[in-house]
Amino acid sequence: MKKLLTLFTLSLLVAVLAACGGTSQGQELPEDELTIGVTAGPHEQIMEKVAEVAAEQGLTINIEVFTEYVMPNVALAEGDLDVNSFQHLPYLDNFKTDRNLDLVEVATTVNFPMGLYSSGLSDVSELQPGDKVGLPNDPTNGARALILFETAGLITLDPDAGVTASPLDIVENPFELEFIELEASQIPRQLDELAAAAINTNFAIEHGFVPTEDSIFIEPSDSPWVNVIAVRTENKDDAVVAKLIEIYQSEEVKQFIAETFKGSVVASW
Repeated sequence: MKKLLTLFTLSLLVAVLAACGGTSQGQELPEDELTIGVTAGPHEQIMEKVAEVAAEQGLTINIEVFTEYVMPNVALAEGDLDVNSFQHLPYLDNFKTDRNLDLVEVATTVNFPMGLYSSGLSDVSELQPGDKVGLPNDPTNGARALILFETAGLITLDPDAGVTASPLDIVENPFELEFIELEASQIPRQLDELAAAAINTNFAIEHGFVPTEDSIFIEPSDSPWVNVIAVRTENKDDAVVAKLIEIYQSEEVKQFIAETFKGSVVASW
């Protein structure tokens, strides 16, 4: 009898714990409310506009703001968020592979076009043999910068490198450019010491640059670094996710992005 009571108590405890889980994992998302994680800044501003439009259609969006790039994916995977919107696809793919997370992108949102900047040149054609050029030292943004240099016609990369390219993948460097890898946030401050450098949009804006006006070369809006909306794979076909995508990719939100960011952030649709 004592053994039976113990088994019953354990079963009851498991049932109570399961009932108190507090996540929506394994369930379809509710059709009238979402909790969405974003990073502070433009993603937050855009989602506030999306929430405004969504409210008119009976959908409540609760916005959770993060100041770094790790927790929005962890929180989504653990069920504390229903959706997140803050990252480009290569970052999501790397992150979910590294941490074995079952997340998937369901739509594109905006692009923060990386640009090449210079304090002394007005065009990439003015670069001279042996010039020093800067790029971010982290793998994701470093690869993005190298692809930008290639798009500008300055180098050729190993075609197999793709979005994991490193300076070791440069197969042609006709200008014999010297690539200096630096902390991304520090590149604008060291621009005077370089002939040119690839700078992420957020750091360029912080330094007072307007990417569409001040860069000497800029990414196209359809680059592989476009940002995405991500959900748990089990929720990718939920009706409320389709509704969110429709609202986000509406003409009203697109106009808001254009008027607010004036080319520093570009809608993908």
